[in-house]
Amino acid sequence: MAIVTNGTADNQLGKIQRTGLAEAVDAYALSGLEGIRKPDIGLFEVAARRCGMTLEGGGWMVGDNLVADIGGGQAAGLRTIWIDRGTWTGHDHSADHVATDVLQAMEILHSAR
Repeated sequence: MAIVTNGTADNQLGKIQRTGLAEAVDAYALSGLEGIRKPDIGLFEVAARRCGMTLEGGGWMVGDNLVADIGGGQAAGLRTIWIDRGTWTGHDHSADHVATDVLQAMEILHSAR
């Protein structure tokens, strides 16, 4: 499991460390460190490689941004769960699943096993 996020390195790394997520995931790929931003699949490739995987192995992207997260994840060959926070009203999407929050996204992931 990896975190793939856009943003400045110090800000995103600080969040990952303060929340304890650094110990809960196998890897992370931060656009501010890698010089690549989602939806570019290169950032997803970095995360997969750090997990000892490839994108060809499949996987999931969970996120709240239709372009960066869902579009990028699909371009990388991943199944997607869009967390709809009501900020993309009126936009079409092609996410595999839609959740209202992270807990619901986790339920979808568990049922997909």
